[in-house]
Amino acid sequence: MEFFRFTRDIPFMRYALTFNIISLVTFLLAVFFLAYKGLNFGVDFRGGTVMEISYKPAAADLSRVRAAIDTLQLGEYAVQSFGTADTVLIRLPLKEGVSSAQLSERVMEVLKADNSNVEQKRVDYVGPQVGKELYQNGALALLFVVVGVIIYLSLRFEWRFAVSAIIANLHDVVIILGFFAFFQWEFSLPVLAAVLAVLGYSVNESVVIADRIRENFRKMRKASVQHVINSAITATISRTIITHFSTQLMVVSMLVFGGEALHYFAMALTIGILFGIYSAALVMASLVMWLGVSRENLVKPEVKKEGLEAEKILP
Repeated sequence: MEFFRFTRDIPFMRYALTFNIISLVTFLLAVFFLAYKGLNFGVDFRGGTVMEISYKPAAADLSRVRAAIDTLQLGEYAVQSFGTADTVLIRLPLKEGVSSAQLSERVMEVLKADNSNVEQKRVDYVGPQVGKELYQNGALALLFVVVGVIIYLSLRFEWRFAVSAIIANLHDVVIILGFFAFFQWEFSLPVLAAVLAVLGYSVNESVVIADRIRENFRKMRKASVQHVINSAITATISRTIITHFSTQLMVVSMLVFGGEALHYFAMALTIGILFGIYSAALVMASLVMWLGVSRENLVKPEVKKEGLEAEKILP
């Protein structure tokens, strides 16, 4: 299905150098902010106090819960629905000189002052060591995904495509992290999940374009490398617009209506999807061209079996 049909190929590769310079500058800025500011890790990674409270039988008003906790000036914390509408999960940061029990008592005091129906169901303490282990496990998960992507692309495509695709996809991941470092948005486990999802999403887009490039090399035997790549990107634009618009529509809905619990998760997906389109179509494809891909790399020459043909001709 194509809602957007282009009669002429768009000369993307004519501006390949410009695209690569933009990508390099953006990537270096992201690395700079990651090194200079660092990520603002949430309670999941830093440790803290986790409270589960109930407002039965009525549904919990999360905005009122946040307003009550704000009066304590505890710093960054997280409030989200948990399981049912009347149950709330509160994540509080570590406070020097204040135990987990004392902190939970303060929170319950201000919550009961606002609503007498609130009940505390459980309180858990997440130590810094646990947060450190979550950080290490998250980094390992990202590493395993990257290694898996490299192996998959290396087996499916010629090495130039594999190298170009993994550079373009890691480019997306670093830029997402750079945004979170620059704006000091909270980096939590849901955001890490979004980063992993973006990595897989970008790989899918790269595979689609790489497949079309490989197919064009077999069909367009007299075309130049630039023409082949331009034709491949142009041919996939309709599919890209439909797919990414549908996905982005859902993600924007989460960003606008999902509340605080889904805000940064949706923000990471939004940035990743937008840069994923750019990197797959313009970064990956241009890198393939710069690495010197040619028809001989993808299309095996036909071997003529002269001996068999001669036998068929002889009576």
